[in-house]
Amino acid sequence: MTLTFSVADTTIHRIVEQETSFLPAREMFPDLAPDVLAATRSEMRAANALDAQDALILCFQSYVVKTPDHTILIDSCIGNDKPRARPVWNMKTDDAYMRALAAAGVSVDDIDVVMCTHLHTDHVGWNTRLDNGRWVPTFPKARYVFAQREYDYWVAQNAKAEVPAFADSVLPVVEAGRADIVGDEFSIGDHVRLLPTPGHTPGHVAMAVGKGRDDAVFSGDLMHSPLQLGYPELSPKFDVDPVQAAATRRNFLDRYCDTATLCCTAHFPSPSVGRIRRKGNGFICESV
Repeated sequence: MTLTFSVADTTIHRIVEQETSFLPAREMFPDLAPDVLAATRSEMRAANALDAQDALILCFQSYVVKTPDHTILIDSCIGNDKPRARPVWNMKTDDAYMRALAAAGVSVDDIDVVMCTHLHTDHVGWNTRLDNGRWVPTFPKARYVFAQREYDYWVAQNAKAEVPAFADSVLPVVEAGRADIVGDEFSIGDHVRLLPTPGHTPGHVAMAVGKGRDDAVFSGDLMHSPLQLGYPELSPKFDVDPVQAAATRRNFLDRYCDTATLCCTAHFPSPSVGRIRRKGNGFICESV
């Protein structure tokens, strides 16, 4: 399982919290036809992306990006001690995430910036930790970056009914004065830029890293499974706007297809990172 990649003057570490079977493929993708699943089953299993019961195998991970000037955490995974609907996430107490950070030579004090592609449960969990019954920022020296459109969307949703992940993993960061709510043009120095990629959520963003070019791009939940490379029109049931998500996904894949840009996915099974290449009317991610 490859955990560290280097590109130009940047080092990228995968911080894996879980890699496991998730949902049956046809439950995750309501428009997945049985014949399409049958045609891709062998290839998906060979890539460890589909288990013997046709459930998708997903990785839940963060990326630590070390540029010459900053140490940046992209997405913060699931977290501990938090009430969640999924049993394997609910009130979790393991040390897998912190061990993975330590294995990358990173401590919570080393993180300068935490950037969230969007504010779903499995991308904000380690934003905070439980301290004497209170949620406090896990990364005490970091600024936390949330896209304005994404933040506004969840403020509105949380006003209707409490959204647990927003309440315990986003609002405490804002209340601690550690959050920067930013527009689409936000960048960190000359190395890190936001790429608006709406559809999965209204304010979902990808992140591009590199000086003067996109050496690496972090796709977040723009796509969840290699199945969507061959069939970019497939949107998971979790997408707020599945039609927009499908268009955004194909535009993204067209943009980075057959370039040198390293594509770092949030949920593809290990090694999770590769370069996008065209295959017929779809694409593949060529591992590096």
